[in-house]
Parts: sequence; structure tokens; C-alpha cells
Amino acid sequence: MRRSAFNLYPNPLPPTPDMSLWAIDLLAPWQQALESYEGVIARQGVAPLVELDRWYRNDLPVAIAGRGEPHITHRELVRVTEWKMARGVWRARNLALVRGNDESQVERTSRAAIAAIPDPKRPIALLSELAGVGPATASAVAAAAAPETYPFFDEVVAAQVPGLGKVAFTPACYARYAHAIRERAAQLGLMPVHAEQALWAHAGGKAGV
Repeated sequence: MRRSAFNLYPNPLPPTPDMSLWAIDLLAPWQQALESYEGVIARQGVAPLVELDRWYRNDLPVAIAGRGEPHITHRELVRVTEWKMARGVWRARNLALVRGNDESQVERTSRAAIAAIPDPKRPIALLSELAGVGPATASAVAAAAAPETYPFFDEVVAAQVPGLGKVAFTPACYARYAHAIRERAAQLGLMPVHAEQALWAHAGGKAGV
């Protein structure tokens, strides 16, 4: 992570737990929150989360981009689902449904979804056709494939988005959520995926709620 962004705003006010990060227009507090992300992940107290999160953020995007026709494998979709649940709420039935997907169908569907990038809705809709995959899991795949376009759909983050209203894990709610985060990220000079991670870390993650 480049630290040159701090030079843009000398002597910024550090974020505090009672401040809304969303309302802060200085880049430095967002950068500080983002740099705290790994530590917040560790403090969630979920044993597999640290390793899953490193894989999700570092290895999966490289694997997707390195394929002639970018896609995810069945095993990767299962791990993405495990990462999402470890960072949020564990739903055993959903994980079982994801595991039951046909391997070739996962590859075909994810290939078509990633080919539809940067459409704001189609990749999410296509991925959500897979068993056990809703907008949140679909957004996790899209965010790994195109972090410059798609933020992960997280309820801790959604609760911080002004005007979003009651969080519902539907395509329509994700579309509003993603649009808001893309706009805020653009104002700050961040990628949407990093704006999402900063907001999540600033809130203390799931353990901080």
C-alpha cells in the first residue's frame, strides 16, 4: 500500500470510533482504516478467516486474471463462500448448496459473468443463478475479478452508507450499495473494494458491531 497519500493532507485528524468514516473527506483517515484491515480481520476471532482472507485478497485475483478466459473454479467458489461466511454469518445450508454445484457449470457461469464486466448488474445476476449464491457471494467473486468496479456486499458496511435504508440481500439493494460506494471511492481516489474494506475495518468488522 502506497503511503504517499498521507502527504496530500498534513496533520489529518485520526478517525475515532464515534466518527463516521463515510463523512470524512480527507483521504488519510480512509487510508489508515484500510491499513488496519488485516489487524481487524485477526481480531474477529474466527480461526480460518486470516488465511482465507489473505487467499481471497492476494491469490484469487491473480488466479482469475491469469486464465485465458477469466473464471473461477468450483473449489474457488466454495472457498469464496467460506471466506464470506467467516467474515460475516455462517450459513451451513448455503455452503452445502454451493458445494453441490456442477464444476463445469461454475466455470461456464463465472466465465460469462466476468466477461460481462463492467456492467453494474449482469455479473451479479449471472453468478446468482448458481445454487447457494446470492448477491453477496456473487459480489465477492466480482470484487476479486474487478476490484476497480465492484465492492463486496457486506452488511456492516451497508449500515454505514447514507440513505441506503434497511439492508436486504437483493440485487436491487446491492446495485444501490455498489453505486454509492463507487461514487464515494471515486471522490477519494480509492478503488471500491478498498473503500469497502476501510469502512468494514473502521467499524471493527463483525466483532465490532
